[in-house]
Amino acid sequence: MSFIEFRNICKRYPGAGKNTVDGFNLNIEEKEFIAFVGPSGCGKSTTLRMMAGFEEITGGELYIDGKKVNETAPRDRGIAMVFQNYALYPHMTVEQNIGYGLKNMKVPADEIARKVDWAIRILGLEEYRTRKPRNLSGGQRQRVALGRAIVKNQKVFLMDEPLSNLDAKLRVSMRTEISRLHRELGATTIYVTHDQVEAMTMADRIVIMKDGIVQQVGRPMELYDHPVNRFVAGFIGSPQMNFFRVQVDGGQARFLDGTVITLPKEARERLKGRTGQLVLGIRGEDLKTDAQSVAAQLEGRMHSVIVNTEVMGNENNLYFDFGGTQAVARVSKYEIKEIGDSVEFVFVPSKIHFFDPETGAAV
Repeated sequence: MSFIEFRNICKRYPGAGKNTVDGFNLNIEEKEFIAFVGPSGCGKSTTLRMMAGFEEITGGELYIDGKKVNETAPRDRGIAMVFQNYALYPHMTVEQNIGYGLKNMKVPADEIARKVDWAIRILGLEEYRTRKPRNLSGGQRQRVALGRAIVKNQKVFLMDEPLSNLDAKLRVSMRTEISRLHRELGATTIYVTHDQVEAMTMADRIVIMKDGIVQQVGRPMELYDHPVNRFVAGFIGSPQMNFFRVQVDGGQARFLDGTVITLPKEARERLKGRTGQLVLGIRGEDLKTDAQSVAAQLEGRMHSVIVNTEVMGNENNLYFDFGGTQAVARVSKYEIKEIGDSVEFVFVPSKIHFFDPETGAAV
C-alpha cells in the first residue's frame, strides 16, 4: 500500500448538478512532492481540503499511512497545512505565531522554545523574531506561515497556493525555499497551484486536473513531452503549444489556409496510417526559424510574416499568422526579427504531436 491513497474520491456539494471532484484516484509514496495543477474551479483545492478533513468526502476512500481517514478529525490525520492567506495573528510576534499551535497541543514550554528556534533559524527569520506581522514583508509573512506548519513535525504537508500573493521575484526565491525544506524535513508534500511553472520546477510528479477529473499524472518532462490529450499539451508550457487544424491524406497535411506540407517520416509513422481531420501540435521551441534548421529539411518548409515579437532577454517569441491561426516560435535571443519581416520555418519532425479534433486525445 502506498503512503497516501485516493480511491475513487468524489465530492458533490448540495444542490450541485455534478461532482466537483469525480473519480479521483492517486497513489502517493512517502517523501514525494506532488503538485496539483489546473485552471480555477477544476477541483484541486477541494481535493486538498478533503484530504485535510476540512471538506466531507462524498464518495470513495482516503488512506494515509495505511489507515482509512474518511471520518478522522483533521487534528488526528498527521497533517500540517499552509494556506494562500497567511492567517497570522496580528497581535503576536513571529516566534509567538510559530509556536502558538504547539502551545495549543500542550507541548512543554522548553520543547516549544527549541522547535521555534529551529524553525526561525532554518527560515532565516532571526532578526524578525520579535516583529509583528504588520512589520513584515509578504515573503517574510509566508516564511512565518511555513514555520508554523513545520514545527508540528507532521508526516504530510499540504500547501494551497501559498505563493500566489507574492510578487514574481519573491515567488522564485520561495519556490527554492519550499523545495529545500521538503528535502530537509523528509515529509510528503502536496502542493496546489494554478501556476504550471511552479509545478514543473518543484514537483516530483504533477497531477493535472480539469472539471474535477484527473487528466494525466506524471513527471514534469513526461507531461511536457508526452501529453495524453490536447488540454494537457496546452496547459503545460509557456507559451502554450501551437495547434493547427489539418486534413491528413497520403502523407501530406493540408492546413486551413490552404498550405500543404509533406509530413516527415517520424510523423507518418506516428499516425500509423490514420487520415482525415486532425489537430497538429508543435511547441514554440520546436518550430525552427534559423537558417541551419531550415536548410536541413528539404521538405516541410513553410513561410509567413512576423506580426508581433516578445523580447524576453534570454530568448525571443516570434508571432505570425499561419495555418488559419496565430503561431509562435520560441527562438534564440540572437535571432532578431522585426514586425513585417518574412520568416521561413520548419517543424522538428520528432516533436510533432497529433490530437483527435473531437475528443482531444493524443493520436
